[in-house]
Amino acid sequence: MAKLRVTQVRSQIGQSERHRGTLRALGLGRIGKTAEHDESPAIAGMLRKVRHLVKVENS
Repeated sequence: MAKLRVTQVRSQIGQSERHRGTLRALGLGRIGKTAEHDESPAIAGMLRKVRHLVKVENS
């Protein structure tokens, strides 16, 4: 299973409650914080919702 490294690069201030909740579910919450996740359809959907706030890399 491939691993994804997700880093928050923009602030969640001014975003909708759904976007803030998605960031929390991904283990993020402040700029510069990084989390690793296994690649899955659920994670892919979450990343699509907040793609303007995060940077995604393969690891």
